[in-house]
Amino acid sequence: MAARRPVSLNLLKIRLPLPGIVSIMHRASGALLFLLLPLLLYVLQLSLTSAEGFAEVLSWFHAPLAKLGLLVVVWAYLHHFCMGLRYLALDLDIGVHLAQARFSAKLVLVVSIGLTLLIGVLIW
Repeated sequence: MAARRPVSLNLLKIRLPLPGIVSIMHRASGALLFLLLPLLLYVLQLSLTSAEGFAEVLSWFHAPLAKLGLLVVVWAYLHHFCMGLRYLALDLDIGVHLAQARFSAKLVLVVSIGLTLLIGVLIW
């Protein structure tokens, strides 16, 4: 008897498990951090060159949209970091069973979003 195989590869119909979704978010956060790296380095350089540059960067982050963008970058970093720790544990054969993998995926989401909200409260 032939194994059941998907009829089509419509990504909107395929339901990924939570570890798969969190894995895709890991890739997206890494890509976001990589693409924003020149901008982040420019802002860091501007803030470190002089007191006027620091004041200018500080004035940028008084705008709500800039704070929201900063929170997105903070979330991307925290999510990427937490998932990196999860992948390190998986490489060491820790948490490779299905229940443990699902728990660690949930834990990554809770920790990264919780820390982002905590930092958001401090920023706002």
